[in-house]
Amino acid sequence: MLANRLRKRQRHLRKWAARQNTTCYRLYERDIPEYPLIVDWYDGEAVVWLYERKRDETPEEEDAFRDEALAEIQAGLNLSVAQIFVKERARQRGSEQYGRFDQQSHLRTVSEQGLRFEVNLSDYLDTGLFLDHRITRNMVRQRARDKRMLNLFAYTGSFTCYALDGGTAVTTTVDLSNTYCDWTARNMTLNGFTPNQQNRIIQADCLQYLDDAAQRRERYDLIVCDPPTFSNSKRMAQGSFDVNRDHPDLIRACACLLSPGGELFFSNNSRRFKLDEAALSGLAVQDITAQTIPADFRNQRIHQCWLIQQ
Repeated sequence: MLANRLRKRQRHLRKWAARQNTTCYRLYERDIPEYPLIVDWYDGEAVVWLYERKRDETPEEEDAFRDEALAEIQAGLNLSVAQIFVKERARQRGSEQYGRFDQQSHLRTVSEQGLRFEVNLSDYLDTGLFLDHRITRNMVRQRARDKRMLNLFAYTGSFTCYALDGGTAVTTTVDLSNTYCDWTARNMTLNGFTPNQQNRIIQADCLQYLDDAAQRRERYDLIVCDPPTFSNSKRMAQGSFDVNRDHPDLIRACACLLSPGGELFFSNNSRRFKLDEAALSGLAVQDITAQTIPADFRNQRIHQCWLIQQ
């Protein structure tokens, strides 16, 4: 069943992806109940996330299912074992979702809508490029001309690269991780841009950066804020961050940095997230989630996204 499903999806999506000018996309997303897994295509290779099937499953049953699923994926996509990268998707807490769990360093450069990005298919739970934000990135590019742009919780800087490609005047990219700041710099270089005083990459706690930027009276025309669901990094000044608890303060802190007419893209992928609109009174809040979910994603709640103005 799984092999046939993958063949059909690949036949359809290969043509669709060519029209979208992208080499990476979601092939399979728990379409068949018996196969609770996700398969993403990265320009000739596949990343597979395995989910728990049942709580009382024995280790032997888990191994048998894993072997069966991988055989089906190999057959359906005509790939070798070396071209498939498997991750276990258990519930993550704090910084675990970004933690390194392998040392293969299987790096690739993939293309998306005219830009190039480095991905690591082997070493982290996520690859370095969130495919579900493909449309959102392009929306930022379309708005970026001559704008001052701030990218918070920037991960590997893909939003920054899109903004630069759109002709932004100034970019500031902030992330707590040195690893991801370095990755951002490589992505910028891949696309012909240079980190400098006009295009700063700052390793910092984003919440502290917002406080400091307000003190300096910085203003931005375009802000992208895509925080994690939860973080308890020891380098965070306030100790922990929970998007469900802390998003009103975060959004208001971002809004304080908006120039007149400026726009904030706020998104997250917490499954139980509910925007507290009452706590955001006075701001113009538009839910644009439906516009930002790509056609290759079966899960229409893969993320939620809002466009917010003063």
